[in-house]
Amino acid sequence: MSDAAVQAAPGAGHVGPRARGRPGPLGASGVLALAMVAVLGLLVVPPLVVLVQNSVSIPLADGSHGGFTWTHYAKLLTDPKLYASSTNSVVFALLSTIVALVLGGLLAWVVERTNAPLRGLAYLTAIISMGMPLILYVLSWIYLFGRAGPLNDIYRRLSGSQDLLFNVHSMGGMVMIEAFSWVPLVFLLFSATFRSANAEMEEAARVSGASLFAMIRRISLRLARPAMLATALFVFIRSLEAFDVPTLIGRPAKINLLTSDIFFSIRAVPPDIGHASAFSVMLTLVIAVLMYFYGRIARHADRYATVTGKGFRPRSLDLGWARWLGGALVIFVFLVVLALPMVALAWVSFQPFVRAMRWEALFSMTLANYAAVFREAAYLNLTLNTLVAAAAAATLTMLLMLLTGWLVARRKPAATLLDQLTTLPLLLPGIVLGVALMELALRSPIPIYGTLWVIVFAFVIRYMPYGMRYTFSGVLQIHRELEEAAHVAGASTLIALRRIVVPLLLPALAAGWLFVFLNAARELSIPVLLAGPDSQTMAVAIYEQSTQGQFSELAALGLLWTLLMTVFAVWFYYLVRRQSIGGQGH
Repeated sequence: MSDAAVQAAPGAGHVGPRARGRPGPLGASGVLALAMVAVLGLLVVPPLVVLVQNSVSIPLADGSHGGFTWTHYAKLLTDPKLYASSTNSVVFALLSTIVALVLGGLLAWVVERTNAPLRGLAYLTAIISMGMPLILYVLSWIYLFGRAGPLNDIYRRLSGSQDLLFNVHSMGGMVMIEAFSWVPLVFLLFSATFRSANAEMEEAARVSGASLFAMIRRISLRLARPAMLATALFVFIRSLEAFDVPTLIGRPAKINLLTSDIFFSIRAVPPDIGHASAFSVMLTLVIAVLMYFYGRIARHADRYATVTGKGFRPRSLDLGWARWLGGALVIFVFLVVLALPMVALAWVSFQPFVRAMRWEALFSMTLANYAAVFREAAYLNLTLNTLVAAAAAATLTMLLMLLTGWLVARRKPAATLLDQLTTLPLLLPGIVLGVALMELALRSPIPIYGTLWVIVFAFVIRYMPYGMRYTFSGVLQIHRELEEAAHVAGASTLIALRRIVVPLLLPALAAGWLFVFLNAARELSIPVLLAGPDSQTMAVAIYEQSTQGQFSELAALGLLWTLLMTVFAVWFYYLVRRQSIGGQGH
């Protein structure tokens, strides 16, 4: 994630005031708009229809549907497990959001508004963490706080007890790991807010005698309130949709959440598609309500603007001796978000089997796991599958959103409908989208279930709203006078798009492409339901191997993959910063 990646949050294609105008007559742009409505409708609507149909139909033995029924909903609503899972999901998402907001928000304020040392380390941490699949992050913490991990091993050696000091398979462990995983995104979100905020109000408070904490409470936090509320709601929604942590940490402890219940309903023998679909519809409705409130908060954020035309220049606050506390916070976040998980992966990857971090274990270190990764052809296939699926999804998504973003930003015919179609996938959690597309693929006359292409299809739907944010914002920065001049010179709409809009939009397209690529490469909840034996992605393979206890070889694979993805993450951050600077130049 990054400044622009963060802006790729829900509400991606919202039509702002600058884009409003009279739609033109139905010409080349009108035909293009109708074509895009048809394409996006075919992508977005069928999964929703299938989901609802499965939830109200009687499943037959041959896989077809019988008559209408409310049985799945009745069974779901009368099952006490639903209310237990719902409560667990809300508690998990709420606590994870609070911890992530406190850590990430405070870190952003320290980095952007103060003279604390090591501020560059915070950005380095956020950038590199983008390259690490979440499932690897979760597995690293399972080791660190597990029975063989250093924390519990040191406790047992010092106390002589066989008990655990901290049980990672608990609600506390789930919240801690989920919250740590969201800190980089929250940091980048708040960084953009604090960086652009005018410091004069904070300085006036200090001159008036306010203490540092009073200034933060009464000035800084109030100015950041829209970003705080929007970020909190976004993280809460995404934590409700979380799959990796509930499945790998909650399930062994019998802590069931909505997403894990949906997944294991599908994995049951025989699969309970109707029950899983009803579960999915209810979760989608909850997300829809939360998305409505998110949109209301995002639309009224301009009420808190502090930057005017009066020679604004952000300045750092001098914290005095407290600046070292800010530096300590940066180091703490670096440790929990990046250093400790990477050290855990590296340690396990050099061991023949999972063992505690002890001096005697240094003498058994080996490169055998890395040799196995390079020797095994299956790992090369996994790498190629993931790169191809992520690259194809990113390319198709940005091509579709290039046209859609231009049509919506320029208020062409059907702009509102296009905007709504690109926003619809935000209502579908990854696991829910996977359930719907699994059923669609099984019904398809073309055998696509278990192939790489159904995964690409799912990724395109999943990341359309985020790609839309990049193209929509990028088009708004291109003055329409350039296109009008091209038309006066005799250029058609498509030529003006190709010769004027696309070249100027390349930085935004590249940043959006890399955002989709990085997130698709680490996505688990969708391909875990859609992948076949020959179409597994890296995240799915890591998940399957982790459930079989093959952690040492998996750690070597994961570390190499993280290094590869870090290269793309650094490239992404460079492009986004360049785009941000270019946008300010306009």
